[in-house]
Amino acid sequence: MRVKMFSSPAFVLFFLSPVIGELLSGSAPPAEFFNPLGLIILSVLYGGGAILARELTHRWGKSWLTLLILGAAYGIAEEGLMCKSFFDPNWMDLGILGSYGRWLGVNWVWCLELTIYHAIFSIAIPIMLVTLMFSSRREQTWISKRKLYIVFGGWIANAVFIFVFIGKYRPPAVQYLATLAIVVALCLLAWRLPCPRFTSFTGRNRPAHPFWFLLTAFLATFVFFFLFWMLPNTPTPPLLTMLFMLGEVALVGWVMRKLSGGGLAWSNEHKLALASGGLIFFILLAPMQELDKNRPDNTTGMTIVSLATVIFLLGLMKHIKRVKNKI
Repeated sequence: MRVKMFSSPAFVLFFLSPVIGELLSGSAPPAEFFNPLGLIILSVLYGGGAILARELTHRWGKSWLTLLILGAAYGIAEEGLMCKSFFDPNWMDLGILGSYGRWLGVNWVWCLELTIYHAIFSIAIPIMLVTLMFSSRREQTWISKRKLYIVFGGWIANAVFIFVFIGKYRPPAVQYLATLAIVVALCLLAWRLPCPRFTSFTGRNRPAHPFWFLLTAFLATFVFFFLFWMLPNTPTPPLLTMLFMLGEVALVGWVMRKLSGGGLAWSNEHKLALASGGLIFFILLAPMQELDKNRPDNTTGMTIVSLATVIFLLGLMKHIKRVKNKI
């Protein structure tokens, strides 16, 4: 039974998503992450959300663009509807963003950063990595329809628990209902979005070497967090900071299309390089968080988390090569 559980991509995704979204990022260091209650809440929240996003994308026959839109909907649901950090000026992680970019009771810079972060790091990257681990099940559903309903029910129950017990702030009804409407609209958009047709890699439009995917993802992550962490401490207007962030996302999309030769039929090596490039930023950051004496929480063990992530990615690289050699 235990072996069967670990051979299930949905089971692995259930835990990998919170590991990347909360543990590796340092939002929930080991002492906090491995608290039994916290682990359950984070796994149901992140893992359940990632499973729902992956299964809906697959069952609808859609692309990675749909997955990213569902990831954005997840980020807004978590931070806006559950934690209320989009609106709470005293949310524990806000810092200067409790005032910088706050307008009409909304922390706008924080909203944009967390929506993009969750779409990529909490949803897309974990799903990409698990898909590489279970490449033979890429075109299959990972759980039955009945289990999908159970996951959704557990996710909603967990959402209610977070809303009630985590954070006492209660946003005005208008803001809350508007946020709910945005989440629903993004889910409908993801459902209705046509699946784009991409060319296969032949002749001149072959993709660049995987190294360039890794480097692009790393630099994109570095610049994104540089903008988010540094510009609020300068005289830069909040609106300009948000435009810089959106501009960077658009630029990265354009660069990725150029590197891809106009297609998205990447090899497994390209996908692993892309995911690893984004994670390298947090791998390098993790030991520095453990050494940061200004952190109010206990960051002991972040260096071990960093090393474990490196070992995991190297092991996945060997797995991909082994599978490729068998073909």
